[in-house]
Amino acid sequence: MFHISVSLFAQTRTLENKIDLFHDKLLDISMTFKKVIQIYLSEGRSNDFRKTSKQIKQIEHDADNLRREIENRLYTQNLIPDLRADVLHLVENLDKVINKFDEVTYKFFIERPEIPQEYHSRIFELCDLTASCAENMAKASRAFFRDLSSVRDYSQKVYFIEHESDLSSGRLRENIFDSDLPLANKIQISNFINEIADIADIAEDFIDELLIFTIKRDI
Repeated sequence: MFHISVSLFAQTRTLENKIDLFHDKLLDISMTFKKVIQIYLSEGRSNDFRKTSKQIKQIEHDADNLRREIENRLYTQNLIPDLRADVLHLVENLDKVINKFDEVTYKFFIERPEIPQEYHSRIFELCDLTASCAENMAKASRAFFRDLSSVRDYSQKVYFIEHESDLSSGRLRENIFDSDLPLANKIQISNFINEIADIADIAEDFIDELLIFTIKRDI
């Protein structure tokens, strides 16, 4: 199973390029997210944090424009009619992850959570896991359009990393609530941990559907 290695869009190069760019945006925002959280943990809502937050917002904006262009081309040019609904669904769900990165960054900007130094490395570890989950999700999705034989490999990485993310976030929340922090601080930090971990959960849900679409395409 999953032996196809021909591009889904062999005859529609412009659309293929736009979907490639869309995957690039997901990779860009996941890496920038790690950077912005690292800055926040080191400097708080500094000028560098504001500047990097704007970069995340710009990537999200550019991705939204690409999503609309992809959807428009799929409909107006009647491309790949048999798979159009699946492709649209995949693109929309990729966009959900991009939007979640932007949403979490904005919450850090607005709420300015006070996270004790002793938890910084573990918060960043969680961010690293969720970003890695999203990156492998992007690679799995790109493989769906280019080389089905690679989809399962990247998908398994997403499942593994998502599980590690669950373990990391669970242990971290447990430690937070076992600490002497005021209850309000515990709840706020726990909410941020949940928000970050949600990125990996969304990626896992995406992979569940991607594997189903991959089987359909390989039949």
